[in-house]
Amino acid sequence: MGNLWETSAAEQIAAPPLEHEVSADLAIVGGGYTGLSAALHAAERGARVVLLEADRFGAGGSGRNVGLVNAGLWLPPGDLIDLMGEDAGRRFNTAMGQGPDAVFDLIERHGIACEPVRAGTLHCAHGHAGMEDLRRRHAQGLAAGAPVTLLSAAEARARTGSPAVQGALHDARAGTIQPLAYARGLARAAQEAGARLHETSQVTETQYENGVWRLVTGQGGRVAARHLLFATNGYHRAPRGGDLPRLAVLHFFQLATEPLPEDRIAEVLPGGEGAWDTGTVMTSFRRDAAGRVILGGMGRADGLARGLHHGWARRKLAALYPALAGARFEHEWTGRIAVTGDHIPKVLEPGRGALAVFGYSGRGIAPGTMLGRAAAEALLEDRPEALPLSPLASYEDSAPRLRSLIYEAGAMAWHLAGARMRRG
Repeated sequence: MGNLWETSAAEQIAAPPLEHEVSADLAIVGGGYTGLSAALHAAERGARVVLLEADRFGAGGSGRNVGLVNAGLWLPPGDLIDLMGEDAGRRFNTAMGQGPDAVFDLIERHGIACEPVRAGTLHCAHGHAGMEDLRRRHAQGLAAGAPVTLLSAAEARARTGSPAVQGALHDARAGTIQPLAYARGLARAAQEAGARLHETSQVTETQYENGVWRLVTGQGGRVAARHLLFATNGYHRAPRGGDLPRLAVLHFFQLATEPLPEDRIAEVLPGGEGAWDTGTVMTSFRRDAAGRVILGGMGRADGLARGLHHGWARRKLAALYPALAGARFEHEWTGRIAVTGDHIPKVLEPGRGALAVFGYSGRGIAPGTMLGRAAAEALLEDRPEALPLSPLASYEDSAPRLRSLIYEAGAMAWHLAGARMRRG
């Protein structure tokens, strides 16, 4: 068992810890999509860049997610406009809708070996209420100019190969990747552009004085930089002088089967889309290049409820694909999702010449890539308008610890109820 993405990533990279003193135009804390995209784009602009990652590149959410390159956020575009206002909402919708183009362009331009498939994604209805939700999302998507198509039950079953779906919303802009390989590919590209990257370099202290940010690592490294970007999201390890707002955390686990022979897997998402459903406790499902089926669900499969979540996964796979009932799961991993109260990412100004980007609420690949690029531009050129949403001077979430507990309890209750129904 273990994280499939670690096992199957074709991209590899070496970046030693920082153990000496360096200076930079931009210091970046965090080696996920946001930080690595910022490093790449800043280096391509000729800036001196130093990136510090406490663990390994992609060790957080960037190496643990489903690998769906979605357009937009979890919120449908009309809801986003209601929350942000007409002008700000439309601007942010437009930027996030272009996210998959940015991701797949980087993959092609830098030859990133991350199993890219741009066949769109399928948001699948698991019942009547789910289909009503998809109709609403479809109408809002069309109003925003998105290439989305509402599929009937028969059409969705043909596209997914599953008898369990009641309809689906197809977004042609989207696709799938091997998420950890994409992160490592961004790191390689940033190195090739001249950025200095360092793994196992946890920042223990940040201080701003006389127009310079000074960072200290636990390995004895020191950085003096004109600008600073925190790109740690749900895996922030607060250094002295570098506290960020606490967010609610949602755990999401995935299980991957062994590679299956073509006669057993041929009907599973034959067009290569990635999929998830409208359930309150969401399920994701997709294939990888080796013919594995990867099933995801809310909850912590590495904790006390491991057996409960595994039982749910076996039942869910059989319900989605009866021919795969009993297939052996070969890999298992869990990640953390940082969730803001309104499900909109935040850009915070924690100090002069500094930004922090966080709170993707389960949509990190394309938004992280886009916001990392925009943050680098905003900092290096002193142009906050380069960001697709306005930076905040402060941010406080509502009862994040309580919401984290509610998310976990809800996932456990849902999967437990499924087990009892099965026994009944």
